[in-house]
Amino acid sequence: MHASVEAMWRSFLHSRGETPETSQLRLSSFHFCDKEHDADLCARLVVAGVKRATSPSLWFFESRAERLPAVGDLHVITNWAGEAQCVVRTTQVEVVPFDQVTEEHAAAEGEGDGTLAWWRRVHWEYYARELSGTQFERRADMPIVCERFERIW
Repeated sequence: MHASVEAMWRSFLHSRGETPETSQLRLSSFHFCDKEHDADLCARLVVAGVKRATSPSLWFFESRAERLPAVGDLHVITNWAGEAQCVVRTTQVEVVPFDQVTEEHAAAEGEGDGTLAWWRRVHWEYYARELSGTQFERRADMPIVCERFERIW
């Protein structure tokens, strides 16, 4: 973990009158996407308040035995290099089939031209990479974890 992640987390906790030793909150960090350019762009969009949602597949979590995000979760968002950019709080989580993701969710992701058509094209390609090496294959009805969040630090 990059030192900036722990430093940002400590600063965030300090702003709440807490320390890592006294807080019930747990440190979690990640970067978006599977390519450096995209990860760095998404991090900048979150910092700018443009990107307020993300959408990994449910099968991504299942294939890695990871828990789903939940309302109230806190995460330090990093760039590709692992450098802390901001802290976000999950505000909504909904699992929907790929072909039922809404225009509103696509726009909240803040990427590309903001349309559902763009979102579907780019994410269809992404899910092929995300699920590579798992027992899952992308399908129009595959479950997508539509997570909304707000930048809080």
